[in-house]
Amino acid sequence: MVWEEWEQSKAAAAGRHTAPAPSHELPAHQGGGAPHLLSNRPAWTKAGGDIDALRTDISKATAKLKDGQTGLGSPSGCLTAAAQEDIHVSWETYLTEVGGRCGKLAGLLVKAGNDQSETEQSITARITTLDAMYADTPAVGGRTTGR
Repeated sequence: MVWEEWEQSKAAAAGRHTAPAPSHELPAHQGGGAPHLLSNRPAWTKAGGDIDALRTDISKATAKLKDGQTGLGSPSGCLTAAAQEDIHVSWETYLTEVGGRCGKLAGLLVKAGNDQSETEQSITARITTLDAMYADTPAVGGRTTGR
């Protein structure tokens, strides 16, 4: 059932598009104008890894920021110490949130690269697995149509 829907969707899409599907490989730049961008899995994975490394660096900086607060004591009675503590809390919160965003973005970039690099065969194999997993079971005990 799922497989038939996939085939129908592909046929409908093919009927709507007269231009060939874009390729992941482009011809060498012939000059004049800007070259086309090339998307490939290693580039997405590297971008995700770089963002994740940034998250790690932010985590280290947050730990150093916290270490810098050690031994300052109570800020009561000293306006400068109270202001410094407020700034510390503000920066610690900000860096924690930025680190979390970096972690999410890193995962999304890697996933985007994986999704774009899938081949028609791998998509077909996954759909076939789904089709087999959710196939209708034969009727039990009697007629399969009408009563």
